Amino acid sequence: MGFKQFFTGSVALLSTLALVACSSGDKSVSPNSENVKIGIIQYAEHDALSEARKGFLEALEKGGYTEGKNLTVDYQNAQGDQANLQTMVEQLAGENDVNFAIATPAAQALLSADSETPSLFTAVSDPVAAGLVDSFEKPGGNMTGTTDATDVAGQIEKLLTVVPTAKTIGIFHNSSEVNSEVQAKEAKKLLEEQGFKVVVKTVTSTNDVQQAITSLAGQVDAIYLPLDNTVASTASTIGDVLMKAKVPAIGSDEAVLEATLFTYGVDFHAIGVQAGELALSILKGEKPEDLAVKTPETAAIAVNEEMAKVVGIDPEMIKKLGK
Repeated sequence: MGFKQFFTGSVALLSTLALVACSSGDKSVSPNSENVKIGIIQYAEHDALSEARKGFLEALEKGGYTEGKNLTVDYQNAQGDQANLQTMVEQLAGENDVNFAIATPAAQALLSADSETPSLFTAVSDPVAAGLVDSFEKPGGNMTGTTDATDVAGQIEKLLTVVPTAKTIGIFHNSSEVNSEVQAKEAKKLLEEQGFKVVVKTVTSTNDVQQAITSLAGQVDAIYLPLDNTVASTASTIGDVLMKAKVPAIGSDEAVLEATLFTYGVDFHAIGVQAGELALSILKGEKPEDLAVKTPETAAIAVNEEMAKVVGIDPEMIKKLGK
């Protein structure tokens, strides 16, 4: 073999080795050279979850990934139906660079269907209790994300400040949702420790909401609504019942404001942005198992002026609690 042939062969071999090294060692995806595929599974259709999705996509766009240009999004919405949810996560499994689940049931279903694809969650109150991660600091698997962890003690304090004459407090939620069950138990414990009578009403589907909330409204002086997808999707029904009964309630996010006197809780758009920032880290080559779960950075109070008028409580007094 002549020198020229040897040199040419050596260059080709080195080039091949370099490509192999890049493909095996560098898992990052450049926004300039690749079309990234993101799968999104949203548990139900309501404002809070939709705001989280918008925030997620905005963070991706800010990071250089624009839908229709270098980003393909497969968006699925289960509309709160478990059968739909299972079918949809199976369709996303193994088909994308990153998958994104919005709400605890969606995240649990996604993890069950796909334990390999890098995945993110948001709108999950307790990802450890839900079995999604080993811990907040070290998720340990193919999934990490952002929580909508609620300051339950702060909510109870504000509710009792707004309704100081209340003796019996109601708690209403879907008993099959891990998120709301955890918050409901904490709220019940806090209230009972302070000497309040607590009445808990639960449902397992939207079909039972009107009857259950009507029954609860007739037994209590005020109501606590934890973060709950069933509550959120039936907020107008709950609001109609509580308006007629003149029973004030506190909710955990602004998406359920029409069901309550006021809400105190997380900014869902903001935690969606946080999840999008984690997605950008994954697309740069980092692993979900090494990315700590992010918690909310902001909380805010919103007041339902119409409900305040009906129950005879000054809305300005409530707003001052958020300052």
